[in-house]
Amino acid sequence: MSVFADLVGQDEAVETLRRAAAAAARIVAGAADGGNGAMTHAWIFTGPPGSGRSVAARALAAALQCERDGVGCGECHGCHTVLGATHADVRFVVPEGLSIGVNEMRALVLRAGSAPSGGKWQAVVIEDADRLTEAAGNALLKAIEEPPPRTVFLLCTPSTHPDDISVTIRSRCRVVPLRQPPAEAVAEVLVRRDGIAPDLAAWAAAAAQGHVGRAKRLANDPEARGRREAVLAVPRRLSSVGACFDAASALIEAAEAEAATAFSDNDSTERAALEQALGAGGTGRGAAGAMRGAAGQLKELEKKQKSRSTRSQRDALDRALVDLAAFYRDVLVTGLKAPVAVVHRDTAEQAAAAAGKWTPESTLRRLEAVLACREAIEQNVKPKIAVEAMMLNLWRG
Repeated sequence: MSVFADLVGQDEAVETLRRAAAAAARIVAGAADGGNGAMTHAWIFTGPPGSGRSVAARALAAALQCERDGVGCGECHGCHTVLGATHADVRFVVPEGLSIGVNEMRALVLRAGSAPSGGKWQAVVIEDADRLTEAAGNALLKAIEEPPPRTVFLLCTPSTHPDDISVTIRSRCRVVPLRQPPAEAVAEVLVRRDGIAPDLAAWAAAAAQGHVGRAKRLANDPEARGRREAVLAVPRRLSSVGACFDAASALIEAAEAEAATAFSDNDSTERAALEQALGAGGTGRGAAGAMRGAAGQLKELEKKQKSRSTRSQRDALDRALVDLAAFYRDVLVTGLKAPVAVVHRDTAEQAAAAAGKWTPESTLRRLEAVLACREAIEQNVKPKIAVEAMMLNLWRG
């Protein structure tokens, strides 16, 4: 199956990437520019969450290493190792914390400057490139301005806005815009690839608003469905000032619990592995002294884990806010009798009842309050403060 098979509803982007991979294969074979200039050394993949930015970047990286003239067959050793993140010439940068630091980027750029071991391409895939610090972005810019031969940088960002990626980096990259895939295409993938029942796949795809990963999680994980139901019950709970603060606390605590569940085992395993590497449990001469000297490394690990947990909490909270915003959007389109489908079909009656009580103007104010909360958290406002303010605005309307 092609490496582009999971890039759902992105026909134009897939065609662009196929041409680039074919041109790259011709360059490897000795052509000056692949014959049509379709290949370049730096790419930016943009699009809303769930549109497949990292999927597209990974697919292009695999096609560049494909052993069948860059077709991205998905079957050869080159394709398999890239998709499995084990290819020696492809490096993936997946930020675990709130940002990607300059030291990590400098080390990556240094390694990317070497010749590809397989004779094809060095590829660097940077997921969430919008989390690059200014210094890390400058380090990357230098590499993009003077790219090593046969090195490709693949960046994933929500948009090309200066808040997401610097103007200078943007000007030196080819941009591939991705769109939110239609629910029908997402459902088809869930059925074909994951064996999910068609009815459940259709519901999950609609509820996830085109986000393939979230749709799969909703279809397979009862806890994820339970968290979504709790979020969609929020509008009914906002009956007083006290209820607003209770709802805010519940939302924050649910995000914290989801993050803790995701990383608790991994954190313990990481710490145990580091302690063992540093000599924990040893009985030989100097073992105790070695552990005392390891305090700095353990502290650095704890800092990394805390940053990762904070990022995970904010991601979980943002998913909840997206669901809540979609509910108020459903209320608005129901009240205005707009010729579009509701997102949350299972709360359509609740949305209709709310549309009968609220004016379109008050519904729009509520929707804007949710969006303002998302933006405030992105600007590093304390989540608890932002969510409490949002809940009060939702209650007042």
